[in-house]
Amino acid sequence: AFMYFRGHYRSTGRLSSSTKQSGEILVNGRRKSLSYGNSAYVTQDDVLMATLTVHEAIFYSAQLQLPSSMSTLEKLERANSTIKEMGLQDAVNIRIGGWRARGLSGGEKRRVSIAIEILTHPRLLFLDEPTSGLDSAASFHVMQRLRHLATSGKTIIASIHQPSSDVFELFNTLYLLSNGRTVYFGAVGRAREFFASNGFPCPPMCNPSDHYLRMINSDFQKDMDIDIEGVQTPPLTTEQIIDILADAYENSEVMSGVFNRVNKLSKKHGTGQEIHSDHANFFTQVSVLTVRSFKNMYRDLGYYWLRLAIYISLCLCVGTIYYKVGYSYGSIQARAAMLMFVAAFLTFMAIGGFPSFVEDMKVFDRERLNGHYGVASFVVANTLSSIPYLLLISAIPGAIAYFLADLHHGANHFLYFVLTLFSCMILVESLMMMVASIVPDFLMGIITGAGIQGVFMLSGGFFRLPNYLPTLFWKYPMSYIAFHTYANRGFCKNHFQGLNFESNVIGSAPISGDSTLHNNLQIATSYSKWVDLAILIVMAGLYRLIFFLVAKLKEKRRSSLLSKSSA
Repeated sequence: AFMYFRGHYRSTGRLSSSTKQSGEILVNGRRKSLSYGNSAYVTQDDVLMATLTVHEAIFYSAQLQLPSSMSTLEKLERANSTIKEMGLQDAVNIRIGGWRARGLSGGEKRRVSIAIEILTHPRLLFLDEPTSGLDSAASFHVMQRLRHLATSGKTIIASIHQPSSDVFELFNTLYLLSNGRTVYFGAVGRAREFFASNGFPCPPMCNPSDHYLRMINSDFQKDMDIDIEGVQTPPLTTEQIIDILADAYENSEVMSGVFNRVNKLSKKHGTGQEIHSDHANFFTQVSVLTVRSFKNMYRDLGYYWLRLAIYISLCLCVGTIYYKVGYSYGSIQARAAMLMFVAAFLTFMAIGGFPSFVEDMKVFDRERLNGHYGVASFVVANTLSSIPYLLLISAIPGAIAYFLADLHHGANHFLYFVLTLFSCMILVESLMMMVASIVPDFLMGIITGAGIQGVFMLSGGFFRLPNYLPTLFWKYPMSYIAFHTYANRGFCKNHFQGLNFESNVIGSAPISGDSTLHNNLQIATSYSKWVDLAILIVMAGLYRLIFFLVAKLKEKRRSSLLSKSSA
């Protein structure tokens, strides 16, 4: 166990990509890389999909992590044996739960997190404060399971803060660190003797871990009496106590014993802990992630179902306000306004699913950093799993608004209307994916996404006609970057071309749809509406590509830092 006080070593999970790292990674005295399959890391926070059951979470992870050479049945057996190993048999069909719905207890969630990381049977398992946030009973149960894993041939390294006496007794080896200095590293049983021999005996009926941390905690400077072999000395500060213990350890038999053991291990022949494990192939990863994501979206009401209900309500409102809008001269402005509302405000509400997507991003970040799968697999799977739901929330509400308003008749016109609305939906989701990769906080992400779309709406060609947009910034480049420009053009071409409208001058000839587009709405008809739809689809793909590139850039920076630290 690695014990420390929080003041200068507050755990934040993984190191930042900007952190400078140095030193060597040695396993049994030899330089080794902590590669996938060789080691695993369990974060302090339980980042899990709340909608999945225990069995689903672990089995899906087994399908992602274990090589394609293993059959599905073998992966299922590995998942079941891991569930049993972590004592989760009674909770196997219970959903994990989260802030929206109750599910597993804190201790059970922690054991699920550990189970996911030991599916590949790593020889080294690192845990960041596995008892954080748990009560004493849950902490003991989790650490007891880890002790069982250690007896099966795994090396367990855990950072831990203020363990109970029962938990402390489960440790084999203790590492005490203060202000970057090693105060003690050796057998747990010899720590009490080490402190006592240097004048800091553990008081009777006191938890040894509390006593050790109190001695080396420099957050609260204090003077303390020291008693060496019955001789009282003047009170010492915490820094002086740390210096005494660190210097004493450097010259102790405990440290000599550790170095002797390392030397013996380094002289042994063989490959040591170097183990490499293959992942599932790309197509298996995409297939598993698609099914998992689809199930998560289906069970999470806030992802699409709530949006569907709101869209239906809004489209009923839009359809009744513009009910049978007709072909009068006034209907020109009414049709344009309705279409812009659909293109702008309905798609704007797609940011409502951003909190759920951010939760998915947290799971993705953990699994990606732990080597479960790559960025490309996640992007493709997320796209495939969301398409059915986006089609659903485009077709049903769109049909309600379309037919209540009695827009352009014809199946091809309705199909174009639904496809354009769908393209806008997936484009906004792609935009929010890009925002999430840069602004991971969901509140900041919603504000950023809303601000971007607000600027796009203003330059889309409805609130200010294209010819009257200020040239600097608003026309070039914003009107060409804003997807509302192409959505508005495509919708208007689809619903005005081929129609005739009454003139505002009595006795004049009807106004053609093309004339309306050119004179009233300032929309060019020199190219097809399908070009506008194609541009929307390309923009959606471009946003997802940017998300992919940003995630890969972060991954590359982290890999380069790790390679430098182990060089």
